[in-house]
Amino acid sequence: MAILGNSGSGKTTLLDAISGRLRQKGNFFGEVYMNGQELKKEQFQDCFSYVQQNDTLLGYLTIQESLTYTALLALQKHSNDFIKRKVDAVMAELSLSHVATNVIGSRIFRGISGGERRRVSIAAQLLQDPMDLTSVDTQSKERELETYRRVHIITSAYKNSEIFRKTLEVIERTKRMKDLPAIPFKSKDSPSAVSKLWILLQRTTRNFSRDKTGIIMRLSQNLLFGLFLAIFLLRLKNDLLQGALQDRVGLIYQCVSAPPYTGMLNAVALFPPLRAVSDHESKDGLYQKWQILLAYILHFLPFSIISVAIFSTFIYWTVGMNPDVSRFGCFFAVVLVPHIIGELLTLVLLGVVQNPNVVNSGVMLLNVAGVLVGSGLVRRTEDMPTPFKVLSYLTFQKYSSEVLAVNEFYGLNFTCGGPNVSPGVGASCVFPQGIQFIETTFPDAMSRFTTDFLMLYAFLPALVILAIVSFKIRDIIIVRQ
Repeated sequence: MAILGNSGSGKTTLLDAISGRLRQKGNFFGEVYMNGQELKKEQFQDCFSYVQQNDTLLGYLTIQESLTYTALLALQKHSNDFIKRKVDAVMAELSLSHVATNVIGSRIFRGISGGERRRVSIAAQLLQDPMDLTSVDTQSKERELETYRRVHIITSAYKNSEIFRKTLEVIERTKRMKDLPAIPFKSKDSPSAVSKLWILLQRTTRNFSRDKTGIIMRLSQNLLFGLFLAIFLLRLKNDLLQGALQDRVGLIYQCVSAPPYTGMLNAVALFPPLRAVSDHESKDGLYQKWQILLAYILHFLPFSIISVAIFSTFIYWTVGMNPDVSRFGCFFAVVLVPHIIGELLTLVLLGVVQNPNVVNSGVMLLNVAGVLVGSGLVRRTEDMPTPFKVLSYLTFQKYSSEVLAVNEFYGLNFTCGGPNVSPGVGASCVFPQGIQFIETTFPDAMSRFTTDFLMLYAFLPALVILAIVSFKIRDIIIVRQ
């Protein structure tokens, strides 16, 4: 079979419609028959597949691993031995067996050849047992015209042949038969939602685990930030004239404002390739986009915890913050949240915004706005106009700043230059006790300590839900394109 037409004439749209990739039912006209039986629109995806023009594959997986995960998502109810035989057979059919253990590669690092990438994409569709489709050579205008002329000659001769007339008679006779052959639907032995999530988590983890440099950077990026802070601050003092108050305020400001950026950078660098793969695979009905989103979230959480734990341990004890183990635990628990929020907020925007650079800018602006309005470290919340006061309750920076300030300043006593202090430095010694700074800068923060902590962690499930909604919206956007 061949489908011919100029660029933009609707070849891909026709294939999308027949394979169930387009879900706007009001735009469909015509009928589709399989073995003499008319198919309903909702049955198209269960019967047909085709290989798309662009290869969208995870670069750090080998060919065998990539095809095995596709088979697991489509054929979970079969045994592992059956899936292995199926993958081996498809690789042998497409001459991929000799490179089965080679990583696929990407634009960043070299892997298999372009032709082998194309055959991997074909193999991923053949694993689902679809009816085979052929395409026309449109690599150049000359080839397209040549192919069109050749096919036109063939089809014209065919339509004038006795075979064509008899074929039409068979089709009409088959449609009137009472006992029609069964429709060869794809395998429907797909796994449960939980099983799919587990498979996607395994695949995501294995793909990223091959990027050794990426793992090292992900675990060390917060530590590198901590090194800069430690070099700049050296050791916190207790004398107000030596920056005891200002240094602590600056440290809290950095611990609230900087971690979201590292989380954002991780998501912008790592998630778009997964998003591209999910756009293709979800159209084939292998899973829904929110499932790969949750798989990615489950994947990055351990890295976030370890990275922030390394940073917190280093910066807390190196610069000499409040020497209490329980307060260190609180510091770690609070700093962890902005880092995770930065990554989750980026995922929310990546659901509805295609360009990662736009997402990058958007998250940065939201973080800056949150620090200005909510932290209380740039300007006291009590001194802000009422609209900004209200908005501050919607920022995670408000709750994290208050908890960190109480955690660090409560119980501290400051000196002010010793007994020989000059009389003109009284303004610098306005807060001889840490509790005075808390009550002035964050009124009632001590009584809200537990509430602030709970409100801070409430942002995490809220953003996960928002990200799922965002990718549900993405489904609608993709369908309408």
